[in-house]
Amino acid sequence: MLRPILALTAIAALAAPAAAASYSAKLSAPANGRIVARDINWACAGNSCRGATLESRPAVLCQALAKKAGKVEGFLVDGRAFSDAELGQCNASIKADTGKAAGGQ
Repeated sequence: MLRPILALTAIAALAAPAAAASYSAKLSAPANGRIVARDINWACAGNSCRGATLESRPAVLCQALAKKAGKVEGFLVDGRAFSDAELGQCNASIKADTGKAAGGQ
């Protein structure tokens, strides 16, 4: 009697869609409108941007936003704030691209 119930519960759990993570970022410079960066569409107003995606690599999403919108001062993933070290890695991507562009051509 218990096996059919467990089997149905397992099937239902597998069939449930994954929930999208919510992201928000505080930028050092204002950005208004939509920014498409990697697997997320950011809706930006003033110095804040919001978006949601099933993408599971927040560091990559932060770096992609930084490359398009400039320095990220704060980054939240489902309410959890990036540490100073994580923000440093996020913003390091800006410097890497700037160096390539200036010295490569």
